[in-house]
Amino acid sequence: MASLRLFASARSAGKTVVSAGKTYTIEEAQPGVFAGVDVAFFAAGGAVTRALAPDAVKSGCLVIDKSSHYRMDPDVPLVIPEINPEGLRNHRGIIANPNCSTAVTLMALWPLHQAFGLTRYFASTYQSVSGTGAEAVQELESQVQAHVKGSPLPRKVYPYQIAFNVIPQVDMFGENGYTGEETKMMQESRKIMGLPNLKVSATTVRVPVVRAHSVAVNAEFERPVSVAAARAAIAAFEGAELVDDPANKIYPTPLDFTQKVKCGVGRIRIDTALDNGLALWVSGDNLWKGAALNAIQNAELMVREGLLKPKGTRAGE
Repeated sequence: MASLRLFASARSAGKTVVSAGKTYTIEEAQPGVFAGVDVAFFAAGGAVTRALAPDAVKSGCLVIDKSSHYRMDPDVPLVIPEINPEGLRNHRGIIANPNCSTAVTLMALWPLHQAFGLTRYFASTYQSVSGTGAEAVQELESQVQAHVKGSPLPRKVYPYQIAFNVIPQVDMFGENGYTGEETKMMQESRKIMGLPNLKVSATTVRVPVVRAHSVAVNAEFERPVSVAAARAAIAAFEGAELVDDPANKIYPTPLDFTQKVKCGVGRIRIDTALDNGLALWVSGDNLWKGAALNAIQNAELMVREGLLKPKGTRAGE
């Protein structure tokens, strides 16, 4: 019989969570707790993954990890199921989940790559505060309320006011001037798409939106492109929804794609600065396709393909 167990830090152990009419008691995440678990979704940061994932794997548990800790490990597949599901067959107990902005961007770029052959892309992101966590959402709401009242705006999470502002920094800056988020987009895109020489330049920006990321993309391809063919490729792709009628002001927005499985793609046009280039816009839920949903889709696909079975049904058990 299927069952669900919830693990967290010692300070949360013993608390209860109600979901779908059932009450679950949180257990402390520590070595040994994964012995009877078939699959564990890790979403507590790299330090927790580093400390507990090896123990889970040793216990025979499949780990699907949301943190960045294993993403670029050559022995760990980094999987978006609509793009590289073969990675689910070639793992050693750990499957990595991509960064949120990468996942949303590739829902637009992968079908275009299949149609035209992607060689490079430039991305400017419009990332919601939920990507930073619950405290960031609360900070945005508090600042808006304080502004309406004419009170000083509280600031704790971000280095600058986020309400009515944009901050061109997501993650820490590296020696080359790019942030960690921007570097992740380059490295993860190459690994997921199997394009080690793909050229990527990104600028990631935090905006005063609660949920769902958007990305402006300018991409160059090997073969000649057309708007009609690009629209057809997007419309046929299972991970994207074509929302592209600019004459009638129809295009994706983060509000429209909050809590939606697919990512919306629109504003598709010929790029005026790149050879065989397309400019486009994509919006997608950073908490769903950019995080939890992608992990669940990986697990569901493994179950459908017979790659993930309860321990008691495996050979020799």
